[in-house]
Amino acid sequence: MNSQSFFGKQYVQVLITLALVGVIAALSSYAYFTIKQTKGVYTGATSINVQGKGEIFAKPDIGTFSFSVLAEGADAKEAITKSAESINAVLASLKEAGVEEKDVKTENYYLNPKYSSDQRPCVYGGFCPQFEPKIIGYEVSQSVTVKVRDLTKAGDLISLVGTKGATNISTLQFTIDDMTAIKAEARTKAIADAKDQAVKLASDLGVRIVRMTGFYENEMGGGYTTPMMDKAMGGAMNKSISVVPSVPTGENMVVSNVTITYEVK
Repeated sequence: MNSQSFFGKQYVQVLITLALVGVIAALSSYAYFTIKQTKGVYTGATSINVQGKGEIFAKPDIGTFSFSVLAEGADAKEAITKSAESINAVLASLKEAGVEEKDVKTENYYLNPKYSSDQRPCVYGGFCPQFEPKIIGYEVSQSVTVKVRDLTKAGDLISLVGTKGATNISTLQFTIDDMTAIKAEARTKAIADAKDQAVKLASDLGVRIVRMTGFYENEMGGGYTTPMMDKAMGGAMNKSISVVPSVPTGENMVVSNVTITYEVK
């Protein structure tokens, strides 16, 4: 190979390299100016999110409370029989007081053996005898929930089950039987609140609302409860009660929180 051919090839390679560098420089310049011109520009649909809240206060029309009946026996049959006699007496008194069967529901029913806790003491420095628990009887526990439709009778019914042998009388919870209309009213208020906020926000931003593109609702509820725990009263509910407890119902609050997304221009 002569020197002239060698230098000719080198010359061609240099030209190709320079051409590639020029192309890369041109593309880089184009990309730079394009990005600079479009910097901060969003080409998709613009949207805003607003939250609205609606609150409704309503007087409850339903009260619920629960109680338990405990019974013990030397064997399972005796414990079950005693429990049945006690619970039947309580349920009969509720029925006589005007509580319908559909409003009385058994929540839990347990039959458990009772074991002796006697254990022979260990001999000092010697072997401890193995302890084998012995069944010494059985215990039945039945928990019942009562729905009170006439709230003026709530205090009387709580006193009644206490005098009939019920224990662990729980918190009296006031609720609203049909929440559909109240929830709808709270939702309507929340949507109106969100719309007002959307109009104001759009005006502040200098944009126009085009259409709604998203909706989400979160419901919350609150209530008033009256504690009537037999345990806290030292078992006084099992004795004769001369004064019926007062049970104010208060008001329940139903809250609707909505989030609405609007497309704007």
